[in-house]
Parts: sequence; structure tokens; C-alpha cells
Amino acid sequence: MKYTVGAYALVMLASLTASGLVQALSGTVTDAKGQPISSVKIEIVGSNLQTHTNTSGQFTLDTRDVKVEELHIKAFGYSHKTLHIDNSELEGLQVILKRSVIEQVDVTALPIHVSIMESAQPVSVISGDDLRRTQAATLGETLKNEVGVHSSYFGPVSSSPIIRGLGGPRVLITQNGLDVSDASRVGPDHVVATEASTAEQIEILRGPATLFYGSGAIGGVVNVVDDRVPSSSEAKGMFSLGHNTVVDEDEASMAYTGGNDHVAIHVDGFWRDGGNYDIPGIAVLETEEEHEEAGHDEHRSGVLESSASESKGFNIGGSLLLDNGYAGLSYGRLERVNGIPGHSHAEEEHEEEHEGEEEHEELGVVSELVQNRLQLISELVVDKAWLSGVNTRIGYTDYKHAEIENGAVGTVFRNKTFQARVDLILQEIAGWRGALSLEAKISDFEATGEEAFTPPSKTDSYALALMQEKHIGNFLWQLGARFEKVSLSADPIAFGHDEDDLLYFDDLDFDPFSLSAGVVWDFAEDYNLGVSLTHAQRAPSASELFSYGAHIGTNTFEVGALFWLHDGEHPHFHEGNAVEEEVSNNIDISLRKHSGNVGWVVNVFYNKVDNFYYERNTGYTSEDIEADEHEEEEGHEHEEHEHGILPIYLFEQVDASLYGVEAQLAWQFADPFTLILWGDSIRGKLDAGGNLPRIPPARLASTLRYQRHGWEAEIGVVRYFEQQSNAELETETDAYTLVDMALAYNFTANTNDLTVYLSASNLTDEEARVHSSFLKNQAPLPGRGFSVGLRGQF
Repeated sequence: MKYTVGAYALVMLASLTASGLVQALSGTVTDAKGQPISSVKIEIVGSNLQTHTNTSGQFTLDTRDVKVEELHIKAFGYSHKTLHIDNSELEGLQVILKRSVIEQVDVTALPIHVSIMESAQPVSVISGDDLRRTQAATLGETLKNEVGVHSSYFGPVSSSPIIRGLGGPRVLITQNGLDVSDASRVGPDHVVATEASTAEQIEILRGPATLFYGSGAIGGVVNVVDDRVPSSSEAKGMFSLGHNTVVDEDEASMAYTGGNDHVAIHVDGFWRDGGNYDIPGIAVLETEEEHEEAGHDEHRSGVLESSASESKGFNIGGSLLLDNGYAGLSYGRLERVNGIPGHSHAEEEHEEEHEGEEEHEELGVVSELVQNRLQLISELVVDKAWLSGVNTRIGYTDYKHAEIENGAVGTVFRNKTFQARVDLILQEIAGWRGALSLEAKISDFEATGEEAFTPPSKTDSYALALMQEKHIGNFLWQLGARFEKVSLSADPIAFGHDEDDLLYFDDLDFDPFSLSAGVVWDFAEDYNLGVSLTHAQRAPSASELFSYGAHIGTNTFEVGALFWLHDGEHPHFHEGNAVEEEVSNNIDISLRKHSGNVGWVVNVFYNKVDNFYYERNTGYTSEDIEADEHEEEEGHEHEEHEHGILPIYLFEQVDASLYGVEAQLAWQFADPFTLILWGDSIRGKLDAGGNLPRIPPARLASTLRYQRHGWEAEIGVVRYFEQQSNAELETETDAYTLVDMALAYNFTANTNDLTVYLSASNLTDEEARVHSSFLKNQAPLPGRGFSVGLRGQF
């Protein structure tokens, strides 16, 4: 009987080993010279098991009841490595990692593994000290020096990212994978309701990302990641204190995560208060002609009026830590008050009546924003026949901002959004690994008041997506498909010479779908080639369809694509224009060197877009247009809009092409010195002839960085070239060069890592105007400024 039991045990052990169910995984991680690497993260793909190497580079991981097939290994300053496990050799693994001068950070909130060097689609991740160094008051200014990313720059108070020449409703801004749900996609004068000072990393997906995030991400995604819903109770914290002279701004932020074996908690907060920005050279110019008349040699210092701002916010969250993952909930609140540059009609109208009101002179029109946000996030590992995990993200956002003139509320914008996304992580089948995603989003947007240029609207979207990837030899294949159902409805608007004349809109339904295929080929040691093909469709936003009125933030009269223009002696608009989904066919090719003292990435892309929605300058003004085709006949005289004469911009659908190149190189030519070079160029053309408006110019940049014995120093130069490829009725923008410097010292006090820093921006006090900005002539970039501060980790 004893022999029978022993034989049975041997058979069971052999069976467990053959099936990948083993007791322990162990090994050592070293660099190319055989030196051990500590703090290397070892992850078993398809589970929540992970560990780190000790000071000797060794690791051991209990893999009882876990099927081990693939390991992902990563460490700061080294190239990531993926190992496919032979279950007969799980003990004593020897792993060699190579140095990488281009930092490789994983993208979160995606069901498949993605990083800058391991994705068919171009991505960037900014984190750690790099994020702290570039942090600004707005998201667009924080990211404007990332390759392929520019800023909409509506003065310093509002700035959204522009990716490869696309922004607004084509670039989705998310917080931990969920839509921020503000009003920034409606107009560039509305700030993005998220905060970089408490973020752990910011992820940028360049090019169509509809497969992961839906049709609103046809131009790309910016995902701001923080720890408001903690996934572990590992104790960590940070703080930052700083002052900026160019805006006389003080700022402070902090974050802490901790807990025990069963519960994790997180709290963070920030505060920022600044005045009007200093601007160099020629002060605000209303027109390009005034700029030319003034001459480039005339310089006088000044400030950008109505650019002061104050903001604050906090997040608090907690998670239950389970054997198979975690589940947590968070609450966040954001408040912001800022002036609106170029939005000064109230000042002019009431100048005599309120001549002595100092506060109104400083701020002009004020925007007051409040956002409340709930998030539920869970990631659970399961072991079912076809399912290995369930990742859930649910968010509810209540957003409101009011524009206040002379103490009275003029216009109020509200956005209430509920969003739920579930990623079903599938078991590996024939080497294919991936997820089935289900998503629903319901958004109620409302603008009320005298500047409500778009009516209250509701957008419902539902989606089903499948993403898969497979390693075959030196190739990583990535495939995916997404199907959506989008419904839009809007309240009636006043349309005619009589306020009682209402125009009712039919409900609109769209069925966009996306297909994607990509491959990453490790064709030589330290090199790979990525190719991504994407067919993506986008449902238009409510503002692109239903707008009809003065958008004072951009000093335009906007008309949606549902209207068509009748030219002639008495031009006017009719409703009833047919609209379709926007269709993008995009190819990305990326060549990368990811290891050694020299690392580089070169991307080229071509994006053919049919039915492209864009705002065309019609050449007419608000005083040219009759309310309807019968107004003239009925004897109603035109009444000038209370905000003055505004140029009319009409949303139209045309075929367009965007293409360009992006490159970055890092070279550690000596132990303390690293040289970073980068640049990008984008062209946007109408297929029928002409150029797309507000396409950013080409640029080249370099940074020389020194790091030794706790000291860090760098000097950076960015050259923006002249933009001459302009749309009809669009003016050229001069070239300019920006020079920045920074100095920091890192030290330890009471086991806390501290950094004291001093930085300078726009050292030459260059007059710089952003071509992609609606306020190019009124709001130049800030002048010379200095920042000083202290930040720490504990």
C-alpha cells in the first residue's frame, strides 16, 4: 500500500510540473557585466503574483497553484524583458538586463502589456523626476515638450494637449483610464479638469487609440495616473513646495499611500495661487497688422491681463486587498478660479461704471470650476476555463463651471457623466492572450446663459471590444476590433428673428467601428521595428453638430455641421445637412534601439481621414448673416451681437490627410552626461487643396543633462520653426527659440529623499506666439521666469 501511495504521489508531482503548477520560481538578475541588480520587478503574466530582487539580485516567488508561462521583468534604467518559461527549468533562472538611456515605463489601464519599446503603436510615458521637472499649471503646458505633443495654449490658464495636430473631441483625456468628463473638448478656453502635481505618471498614446478607448480617441489619448485607488499598502509618500516668479505663483502638493495586509488607504492634495503672467517684448496685439507695425525690435514688458488663477483639490481613497487582487473606491474634488484672457467685453462695456473696481480690472471675466468625482477600480484574478481575470473601472463625474462678469453669473457649463468599463482577461488559447472589453458611457452636457453657443445635449455610447496578442518567435502580433453604438440628442435652439422661433433636432445614431493590426519585430539584438495599421471611425461630438452662436472664449461665431451655408447677397444658414462618421485609416512605422549608451526611436505616420470635421473660416461675420432666409423679406433689421462683430466658423466635413515624423535620441556619452535630441514635424492638408488650420510648426530640441553625487543640472533649447503652411484666412507665425535651465541637489534627511531645485524658463525673454492657439496675437507665451522649491519622497 505504501508503494502505491508513493507511486501515486510521483505521478501527481509529474502531472503538476507538466501543467505548469509548481512550488517556486527562483533566479538571479544581473547586468551585462555580471553585477547583480536590486529592486527588479518580476511579474507572472496572467496573475497578480510579483516580487522584487534583493541586493544580491536574487528572487524567489511562490507559484503554488499558478500556471507559469510568461514572465515580465523590468527595472529602472534597463530595457524590459519578457521570458517564455520552460516548465522544466523554473529554478535558478539567470536573467541579464541591458542598460537603457530611454526610460521604459509600462502603460496602465490597458488589458495588454504596452510600453514605449514594446508596442506596435507609438506611446510615451512621463513619470518620476521627469514629470516633476516638467509639471505646469495646465496639462497642455506639462506635456508640450513631449515628442508629437503640442499645446492649444489659451493663455496660461487653459491649455489642452494636441497630438499630431489633432485636439478637442479627437484627443481623449482620462484619469486612471476613465474620461475626465469636463468641458475642455468643447472649447480651448475650458481647462482640463485634472492635476499633474499629484500624478504618478502620464501616458500618451499617439495616433488612433479607439480600440482601447472608443471613437473619441481617434487622435490619441492622454491618461493621467494617480494612486487614488491604491493597489497595494506599500507605504510611500511625496510632497512638493514651490514658487514661480513669472506669475508670482505659490504651489504645494502632497500624497500618501499606506495601510496593512488587508486595507490600503490613499490621500493627496494640492494648492496653487498665481497672479497675471509676465509677458516679454511687445504687449498684447489685437491683429497681425499691429504686430508688423510695431516691429520686432520694439520691446516693452507687460502682463497678460486676466491670466491669474487659483486652484486646489484633494483625493481620498481606499482598497480591500484580497488574495486574488484588490477592489477600491475614491472621491476627488477639484476647484479652480481663473481669469479668461481675451474675454474682456464686460470690461469694455462697463469701463466707466466700474472704473474704480481694482479686482475687476485685474481679472475681467472669471471662470469658476468645481468638479466632484467618484471612481471604483478593481483588478481580480480568477481561474476559469476561459477567464483568467476581471478588471473593472466605474466612474461618476459631476462637473460645473460658471463664467462670472461683474459679480454676476453669465454662462454655466455642466457635465454629468457615468462610465463603466469591464475588461474580461481571457485565458491563453493557442498562444493568444488578451481581453474582451465591455463599456458604457452616458453624458449629460448643458450650457446655459448668454454665451451658450451649443444647446444642452445627451450622448450615450455602448461598446464591445476584443484585443489579442501573441509572441511567435521574434514577432509580437497585436490584433483588435471594437464596435460602438453612439446616440446624440439635443434641446431645441432659437433660430430666427423671433426668440420664440425654435429649431428642433432629430436624435442621431452612429455605429462607429475600429480594426487594428500591429506587429513588433525584434529583428536584431537591441533593435526592433513596430508597424501598426488602424481603421477607426468617430461619431461627431454634440458641439460639432448642434452649435449655433457666439463662442466668446475663441472670439468666433460657431455653426455646427447640421447647418449649411447659403451664399449670396444675403448669406444665411439652413438646418438639415447630412452628417456621417469620421473615418481614419492610419499607418505607423516605428524603428527603435532600446539598449546601450545610445537609444533612439523614430516614428513616421500617415493618417488619411475621410469626412473630417473641421471649422472653416467662412469669411463672413456675424453682422453678415441673417437669422433665416426670410428675415430680410419680413423687414427685420440686423441687430449687431452684443459681443461685437465675430468671424463665422462653420463645421464642415472634408477629406484630409495628416502625416509626419517624430524622433528622439538619448546618448550617455560619459558617465555623468546625457545628451537628448528630439524633434517632430506635422503636415495637415485638405485633399481638395489647402491646409488644415492651426497645425503646429516643426521643431527641434536638445537637452544636455549632468547627474553625479546628488547634483543634477540641465540646459534645454527648443526651436519652433516658422509656420507658413496656413489655412485660408490664417496668418503666418514667426519662428522662435526657447531656452530653459535647471539645477537640483538630492540628499537624504531622516531617511527621507529630498530635492532642492532652481529652474529658469525662457531665459532670453523671447517673444513667442503659439500657432495652434486661438489667442495667438493676444496671448504670447510667458516671459523669463524662475522657479525655486523643495520636493521629497518618504
